[in-house]
Amino acid sequence: MEDLVLYEVIERVGYLTLNRPEKRNALSFEFVQAIKDALTKAENDANCKVIVIKANGESFCSGADLASLQKLQSNTFDDNLADSKHLAALYMQIYTSSKVIISRVEGAAFAGGCGLATLCDFCFADANARFAYTEVKIGFIPAIVMVFLLRQVGERVARQILLTGEVFDGNKALQYGMITQVIDSKIIEEEVHQFAVKLCKNTSAQSIANTKRMLANVPEFKLEEAIHYAASMNAVARSTDDCKKGIAAFLNKEKLSW
Repeated sequence: MEDLVLYEVIERVGYLTLNRPEKRNALSFEFVQAIKDALTKAENDANCKVIVIKANGESFCSGADLASLQKLQSNTFDDNLADSKHLAALYMQIYTSSKVIISRVEGAAFAGGCGLATLCDFCFADANARFAYTEVKIGFIPAIVMVFLLRQVGERVARQILLTGEVFDGNKALQYGMITQVIDSKIIEEEVHQFAVKLCKNTSAQSIANTKRMLANVPEFKLEEAIHYAASMNAVARSTDDCKKGIAAFLNKEKLSW
Protein backbone atom coordinates (compact mmCIF):
# COMPACT_ATOMS: atom_id res chain seq x y z
CA MET A 1 0.00 0.00 0.00
CA GLU A 2 1.30 3.47 -0.88
CA ASP A 3 2.30 5.75 1.97
CA LEU A 4 -0.46 7.98 3.34
CA VAL A 5 2.01 10.88 3.54
CA LEU A 6 4.94 11.30 1.16
CA TYR A 7 8.14 13.05 2.23
CA GLU A 8 10.99 14.54 0.23
CA VAL A 9 13.47 17.38 0.67
CA ILE A 10 14.29 19.80 -2.14
CA GLU A 11 16.75 22.64 -1.48
CA ARG A 12 16.28 22.25 2.30
CA VAL A 13 12.48 22.46 1.92
CA GLY A 14 10.78 19.38 3.33
CA TYR A 15 7.59 18.52 1.43
CA LEU A 16 4.86 16.57 3.22
CA THR A 17 2.30 15.46 0.64
CA LEU A 18 -1.07 14.24 1.90
CA ASN A 19 -1.61 11.14 -0.18
CA ARG A 20 -5.13 9.89 0.31
CA PRO A 21 -6.71 11.44 -2.80
CA GLU A 22 -9.38 8.74 -3.23
CA LYS A 23 -10.79 9.87 0.15
CA ARG A 24 -10.23 13.58 -0.53
CA ASN A 25 -7.44 13.39 2.05
CA ALA A 26 -10.02 12.97 4.80
CA LEU A 27 -8.71 12.58 8.34
CA SER A 28 -8.89 9.08 9.74
CA PHE A 29 -7.06 8.06 12.94
CA GLU A 30 -4.36 6.34 10.88
CA PHE A 31 -3.99 9.29 8.52
CA VAL A 32 -3.58 11.73 11.41
CA GLN A 33 -0.88 9.45 12.83
CA ALA A 34 0.89 9.33 9.46
CA ILE A 35 0.92 13.15 9.29
CA LYS A 36 2.30 13.34 12.84
CA ASP A 37 5.01 10.81 11.98
CA ALA A 38 6.00 12.72 8.83
CA LEU A 39 6.16 16.00 10.76
CA THR A 40 8.40 14.38 13.36
CA LYS A 41 10.66 13.09 10.59
CA ALA A 42 10.89 16.59 9.06
CA GLU A 43 11.44 18.19 12.47
CA ASN A 44 14.40 15.88 13.13
CA ASP A 45 15.85 16.09 9.61
CA ALA A 46 18.94 18.32 9.63
CA ASN A 47 18.61 18.71 5.84
CA CYS A 48 15.11 20.18 6.21
CA LYS A 49 14.82 23.81 7.35
CA VAL A 50 11.30 24.73 6.20
CA ILE A 51 8.30 22.39 5.90
CA VAL A 52 5.59 22.61 3.23
CA ILE A 53 2.34 20.67 3.58
CA LYS A 54 0.54 20.03 0.29
CA ALA A 55 -1.80 17.38 -1.07
CA ASN A 56 -2.39 15.02 -3.96
CA GLY A 57 -5.84 15.01 -5.53
CA GLU A 58 -8.64 17.54 -5.90
CA SER A 59 -8.92 18.37 -2.19
CA PHE A 60 -6.34 19.57 0.28
CA CYS A 61 -8.22 17.93 3.15
CA SER A 62 -11.98 17.46 3.51
CA GLY A 63 -12.03 16.97 7.29
CA ALA A 64 -13.03 13.78 9.10
CA ASP A 65 -13.72 10.81 6.84
CA LEU A 66 -17.08 9.05 6.64
CA ALA A 67 -15.92 5.98 8.56
CA SER A 68 -14.73 8.16 11.42
CA LEU A 69 -18.03 10.06 11.49
CA GLN A 70 -19.99 6.82 11.55
CA LYS A 71 -17.84 5.49 14.36
CA LEU A 72 -18.64 8.54 16.49
CA GLN A 73 -22.19 7.22 16.89
CA SER A 74 -21.07 4.08 18.76
CA ASN A 75 -17.94 5.34 20.53
CA THR A 76 -17.82 5.68 24.29
CA PHE A 77 -16.90 9.07 25.78
CA ASP A 78 -13.40 7.77 26.52
CA ASP A 79 -13.04 6.58 22.91
CA ASN A 80 -14.09 9.97 21.59
CA LEU A 81 -11.83 11.80 24.04
CA ALA A 82 -8.81 9.75 22.96
CA ASP A 83 -9.59 10.40 19.29
CA SER A 84 -10.06 14.13 19.95
CA LYS A 85 -6.75 14.33 21.80
CA HIS A 86 -5.06 12.51 18.93
CA LEU A 87 -6.18 15.23 16.48
CA ALA A 88 -5.44 18.02 18.95
CA ALA A 89 -1.89 16.72 19.29
CA LEU A 90 -1.41 17.05 15.51
CA TYR A 91 -2.50 20.69 15.59
CA MET A 92 -0.23 21.40 18.55
CA GLN A 93 2.65 19.70 16.77
CA ILE A 94 2.21 22.05 13.82
CA TYR A 95 1.65 25.16 15.94
CA THR A 96 4.64 24.57 18.21
CA SER A 97 7.10 23.22 15.64
CA SER A 98 10.54 24.83 15.82
CA LYS A 99 10.55 25.06 12.03
CA VAL A 100 8.47 27.26 9.74
CA ILE A 101 5.53 25.29 8.35
CA ILE A 102 3.77 26.42 5.17
CA SER A 103 0.55 25.01 3.75
CA ARG A 104 -0.14 25.04 0.02
CA VAL A 105 -3.88 24.72 -0.43
CA GLU A 106 -5.37 23.64 -3.73
CA GLY A 107 -8.99 22.52 -3.57
CA ALA A 108 -11.17 22.12 -0.49
CA ALA A 109 -9.93 22.58 3.07
CA PHE A 110 -12.97 21.87 5.23
CA ALA A 111 -13.53 21.43 8.97
CA GLY A 112 -10.45 19.73 10.47
CA GLY A 113 -8.73 20.15 7.11
CA CYS A 114 -9.30 23.89 7.28
CA GLY A 115 -7.63 23.90 10.68
CA LEU A 116 -4.73 21.85 9.32
CA ALA A 117 -4.20 24.39 6.53
CA THR A 118 -4.68 27.69 8.30
CA LEU A 119 -2.87 27.14 11.58
CA CYS A 120 0.42 26.81 9.70
CA ASP A 121 2.81 29.76 9.92
CA PHE A 122 1.99 30.67 6.32
CA CYS A 123 -0.90 29.52 4.15
CA PHE A 124 -0.95 30.02 0.39
CA ALA A 125 -4.05 29.17 -1.64
CA ASP A 126 -4.84 28.99 -5.32
CA ALA A 127 -7.98 30.25 -7.04
CA ASN A 128 -9.70 26.87 -6.65
CA ALA A 129 -9.22 26.70 -2.89
CA ARG A 130 -12.31 26.62 -0.69
CA PHE A 131 -12.40 26.94 3.07
CA ALA A 132 -15.08 26.16 5.66
CA TYR A 133 -15.75 25.02 9.19
CA THR A 134 -18.91 23.07 8.44
CA GLU A 135 -19.31 21.30 11.79
CA VAL A 136 -22.50 23.13 12.83
CA LYS A 137 -24.23 21.87 9.69
CA ILE A 138 -23.99 18.25 10.86
CA GLY A 139 -24.70 18.83 14.55
CA PHE A 140 -21.04 18.81 15.53
CA ILE A 141 -18.85 21.59 16.98
CA PRO A 142 -15.53 23.05 15.76
CA ALA A 143 -14.05 22.66 19.24
CA ILE A 144 -10.34 22.07 18.73
CA VAL A 145 -9.82 24.34 15.74
CA MET A 146 -11.61 27.15 17.60
CA VAL A 147 -8.69 27.48 20.01
CA PHE A 148 -6.35 28.41 17.17
CA LEU A 149 -8.85 30.36 15.07
CA LEU A 150 -9.61 32.76 17.93
CA ARG A 151 -5.91 33.52 18.17
CA GLN A 152 -5.66 34.08 14.44
CA VAL A 153 -8.67 36.21 13.60
CA GLY A 154 -10.37 37.27 16.84
CA GLU A 155 -13.85 36.60 18.14
CA ARG A 156 -15.95 38.60 15.64
CA VAL A 157 -14.58 36.84 12.55
CA ALA A 158 -14.52 33.47 14.34
CA ARG A 159 -18.22 33.82 15.13
CA GLN A 160 -18.99 34.56 11.48
CA ILE A 161 -17.05 31.53 10.26
CA LEU A 162 -17.92 28.99 12.95
CA LEU A 163 -21.59 29.79 13.52
CA THR A 164 -22.59 29.91 9.85
CA GLY A 165 -20.53 27.03 8.46
CA GLU A 166 -20.17 29.10 5.29
CA VAL A 167 -17.96 27.95 2.42
CA PHE A 168 -15.72 30.72 1.11
CA ASP A 169 -12.89 31.18 -1.36
CA GLY A 170 -9.28 32.19 -0.88
CA ASN A 171 -9.98 35.90 -1.29
CA LYS A 172 -12.50 35.80 1.55
CA ALA A 173 -10.08 33.75 3.66
CA LEU A 174 -7.45 36.42 3.01
CA GLN A 175 -9.93 39.11 4.02
CA TYR A 176 -10.65 37.22 7.24
CA GLY A 177 -6.92 37.03 8.00
CA MET A 178 -6.78 33.24 7.80
CA ILE A 179 -4.26 32.88 4.97
CA THR A 180 -1.18 34.63 3.66
CA GLN A 181 -1.81 35.03 -0.06
CA VAL A 182 -3.88 33.85 -3.02
CA ILE A 183 -1.69 32.75 -5.96
CA ASP A 184 -2.61 31.72 -9.48
CA SER A 185 -2.81 27.94 -9.76
CA LYS A 186 -0.31 27.94 -12.66
CA ILE A 187 2.48 29.37 -10.55
CA ILE A 188 1.62 28.47 -6.94
CA GLU A 189 4.02 25.51 -6.83
CA GLU A 190 7.02 27.58 -7.88
CA GLU A 191 6.01 30.66 -5.86
CA VAL A 192 5.65 28.71 -2.64
CA HIS A 193 8.90 26.85 -3.24
CA GLN A 194 10.82 30.08 -3.82
CA PHE A 195 9.25 31.63 -0.72
CA ALA A 196 10.38 28.63 1.33
CA VAL A 197 13.89 28.66 -0.16
CA LYS A 198 14.20 32.37 0.62
CA LEU A 199 13.33 31.65 4.25
CA CYS A 200 15.97 28.93 4.30
CA LYS A 201 18.64 31.31 3.01
CA ASN A 202 17.70 34.48 4.88
CA THR A 203 16.70 33.39 8.38
CA SER A 204 18.42 31.79 11.34
CA ALA A 205 16.97 28.46 12.45
CA GLN A 206 17.67 29.30 16.10
CA SER A 207 15.95 32.68 15.74
CA ILE A 208 12.93 31.12 14.05
CA ALA A 209 12.58 28.50 16.80
CA ASN A 210 12.79 31.06 19.61
CA THR A 211 10.50 33.56 17.87
CA LYS A 212 7.86 30.87 17.29
CA ARG A 213 8.11 29.80 20.92
CA MET A 214 7.46 33.39 22.00
CA LEU A 215 4.56 33.81 19.58
CA ALA A 216 2.90 30.80 21.19
CA ASN A 217 3.62 31.81 24.78
CA VAL A 218 3.32 35.61 25.01
CA PRO A 219 -0.50 35.80 24.64
CA GLU A 220 -0.87 33.67 27.79
CA PHE A 221 1.02 36.09 30.04
CA LYS A 222 -0.12 39.21 31.85
CA LEU A 223 1.74 42.36 30.77
CA GLU A 224 4.45 42.35 33.44
CA GLU A 225 4.98 38.61 33.06
CA ALA A 226 5.23 39.01 29.29
CA ILE A 227 7.87 41.74 29.59
CA HIS A 228 9.90 39.63 32.04
CA TYR A 229 9.65 36.63 29.70
CA ALA A 230 10.63 38.76 26.68
CA ALA A 231 13.66 40.19 28.48
CA SER A 232 14.75 36.68 29.44
CA MET A 233 14.36 35.41 25.86
CA ASN A 234 16.25 38.47 24.60
CA ALA A 235 19.16 37.58 26.89
CA VAL A 236 19.05 33.94 25.80
CA ALA A 237 19.12 34.94 22.12
CA ARG A 238 22.24 37.05 22.60
CA SER A 239 24.22 34.00 23.68
CA THR A 240 23.23 31.76 20.76
CA ASP A 241 25.74 30.80 18.09
CA ASP A 242 23.50 32.20 15.35
CA CYS A 243 23.30 35.61 17.03
CA LYS A 244 27.07 35.80 17.44
CA LYS A 245 27.52 34.78 13.82
CA GLY A 246 24.95 37.28 12.60
CA ILE A 247 26.33 40.24 14.55
CA ALA A 248 29.90 39.44 13.46
CA ALA A 249 28.84 39.33 9.82
CA PHE A 250 26.93 42.62 10.17
CA LEU A 251 29.86 44.40 11.83
CA ASN A 252 32.33 43.05 9.26
CA LYS A 253 29.96 43.85 6.39
CA GLU A 254 30.02 40.24 5.26
CA LYS A 255 27.27 38.61 3.24
CA LEU A 256 25.49 36.09 5.43
CA SER A 257 23.68 33.02 4.16
CA TRP A 258 21.99 30.69 6.58
